[in-house]
Amino acid sequence: MPIRRLPPETVNRIAAGEVVERPASAVKELVENALDAGAKRVEIQADGGGLARILIADDGKGIPRDELPLAIERHATSKLEEDDAGDVDLLRISTLGFRGEALPSIGSVARLTISSRARDVAEAFAVTVEGGDQRPVAPAAFPGPHGARVEVRDLFYATPARLKFMKSERAEAMAISEEIRRQAMAHEDVAFTLDLDGKSVLRLPAEQAGDLGRLKRLAALLGRDFEANALLIDQSRDGVRLSGYAGLPTYSRGNAAHQYLFVNGRPVRDRLLQGALRGAYADFLARDRHPAAALFIDIDPLMVDVNVHPAKAEVRFRDPALVRGLIVGALRHALAAAGHRASTTVAADVLSGFTAHSGVQSHLPSGSPSSETARGFSGWTGWTSAPAATSTGVLPGLNERSVRVEGFEDPSPSAYSAFPSPHSPLPPHSSPDAPPFASAAPVELIDYPLGAARAQLHGTYIVAQTRDGLVVVDQHAAHERLVYERMKEQMAGGAVTRQALLTPEVVELDPSEADRVASRAAELAELGLIVEAFGGGAVLVRETPALLGDTDVQGLIRDIADDLAEHGAALSLKERMAEVCGTMACHGSVRAGRVLSAPEMNALLRQMEATPHSGQCNHGRPTYVELKLHDLERLFGRR
Repeated sequence: MPIRRLPPETVNRIAAGEVVERPASAVKELVENALDAGAKRVEIQADGGGLARILIADDGKGIPRDELPLAIERHATSKLEEDDAGDVDLLRISTLGFRGEALPSIGSVARLTISSRARDVAEAFAVTVEGGDQRPVAPAAFPGPHGARVEVRDLFYATPARLKFMKSERAEAMAISEEIRRQAMAHEDVAFTLDLDGKSVLRLPAEQAGDLGRLKRLAALLGRDFEANALLIDQSRDGVRLSGYAGLPTYSRGNAAHQYLFVNGRPVRDRLLQGALRGAYADFLARDRHPAAALFIDIDPLMVDVNVHPAKAEVRFRDPALVRGLIVGALRHALAAAGHRASTTVAADVLSGFTAHSGVQSHLPSGSPSSETARGFSGWTGWTSAPAATSTGVLPGLNERSVRVEGFEDPSPSAYSAFPSPHSPLPPHSSPDAPPFASAAPVELIDYPLGAARAQLHGTYIVAQTRDGLVVVDQHAAHERLVYERMKEQMAGGAVTRQALLTPEVVELDPSEADRVASRAAELAELGLIVEAFGGGAVLVRETPALLGDTDVQGLIRDIADDLAEHGAALSLKERMAEVCGTMACHGSVRAGRVLSAPEMNALLRQMEATPHSGQCNHGRPTYVELKLHDLERLFGRR
């Protein structure tokens, strides 16, 4: 068969398969066009999952009449300019779109109508394309002073085979909704409305540009719980700025669906984000839990390539290690600044577990009054018989209760030696230069964030009173975290102890994998793993971290190679060492069932206040639950 040129219509339909994969792809391209046109309000309508009809209306600058025919020609765009030499710089792309493929691609597989009124122009005009067949520009009605309305009907009618691969209308509608949510997160100063099959789905007013407006927009899309449990991220390094919000470890999710990354205002899906988030939260979450985050990267266009795929959903960074290091460092800094703070949803989950009882008869012991007198307790004068004391004079069951602490006053500093800590807890509003518990006016224990210990339940849970509520602490989980943080400080303070292998072990790898592992030898040495290149496709392991004991060297190196290929960091080794430290911390911490004295309980509370990340254990579970007075009042119907 001879080589020949394909007809333009066929070329357009082939290209449309890359740009417009599904209705949500068409919506993405059209919304990005509206944003590039300076729109401050974007309206989206979709019927039949976007296959029957899509309408995008904006208040941007509009398209002049003489440019409407060009708008539907392939590779015609207003977003790239030639320099004096006639060259176009594809490295400095500051707009969301630039390829000039979206409108002609949509027009080649659907019925496309573009209506527009340019700014400061009285008349409006429209152009129509059906299956690649363009009609002349004609006058049209237009409701606003300026902007554009793009209507797409019968998407993929010109390529019936593509319709067979579409998902259900509901699935396609959900994909459109998710795309609009991402665009709305990236542009908080733009109002968005979304209607699906005539039903209002989103109504998002424009917010003030900046962190506060962004948080309001994220709260509207991700929920008020995210707003209450989000940490502000704002760090810069070598010309790259990272901003946004990340959730507390105790506000984790069962999947990674609540992780969003934006580069220069462009929503992208990048494995770099997943790897960086996993590395930043490695000390706080189990493998089956995922943090929630919306992160925004502002970077010089020369440092990122957005021309990777026609859909522009992927980017490549010139220095991915810089970006990953910035993400991990900024997240860890924010998590450390959060101190012992735990998610507000913990208290809500606790309250939802309580059940109010309208009567008490079924719960009363034998000897309680009958149902008639129990209604008002008017006929009940007491229990009919008292429990008999043992020979020791102790009532049965009394020893099953734990320590009771009431009216506890500030002890001397020596009373807090039960739980030594590298940190010195300070009372609220005291000077860092003053000795602990020394201030002009004595500070009561209930004025501390975690309050004063009042009781211990079942040898496991410490009940503390604060000025405006109560706190329940899991003593084992809390002390496990304290021990783990102390071990991390010791590891950071010096080289990790290594153990030499009796016989160095050779690990066979793919040549590219071996090169990646060998190139990170210095980084791995800091973690106690000594490796070196051994031929063209292998590495030689001489020493391993002593913490790992008798470990599977072959499996460890292969896991590290996989991590380096996918995430650019040796997460496997770090996670294994963190797991060992966590296990050692678990065995070295105060056990559940141990009865603590009042000074020991208060010492544990003070150390939690002074230790970063003490609000969650090593697996992301909360170490304490705080209930405010208004929570308790609501529980008993007083509010």
